[in-house]
Amino acid sequence: MIIRYFAIIFGCLALGELVVAVTHIPFPSSIIGMLFLTLFLHLKWIKLHAIKGLSDLLISNLGLFFVPPSIAIMDYLDIIEANFWAIMGSIVLSTVFVILITGHVYQLFRKKVDIDFKHIIKKNKQK
Repeated sequence: MIIRYFAIIFGCLALGELVVAVTHIPFPSSIIGMLFLTLFLHLKWIKLHAIKGLSDLLISNLGLFFVPPSIAIMDYLDIIEANFWAIMGSIVLSTVFVILITGHVYQLFRKKVDIDFKHIIKKNKQK
């Protein structure tokens, strides 16, 4: 049964690889594969229960996926040391940028929801 779950997820990943190979778009094939998986779930071509077991297993062991990249960082420690301040600066600036943009988008959506909500209340009071 778990082989079937893996086949579904890896099939979507392979489809993402195929799209990148054919179209030569500069986009990660894994993201395209996840988009295909999301689309197939939305269209109900794949049932959620068909991948839930494997998804739960992968999420429960998510920490293991960080071990290889963490060890690989040791190979590049000299480069990281040489560019430490540039790396830290880009991390801080990008974090601040993401927080500001997220806050701004939230405020825009919140205003829209408040306007829609006030309109609904006013409409219901008139009845």
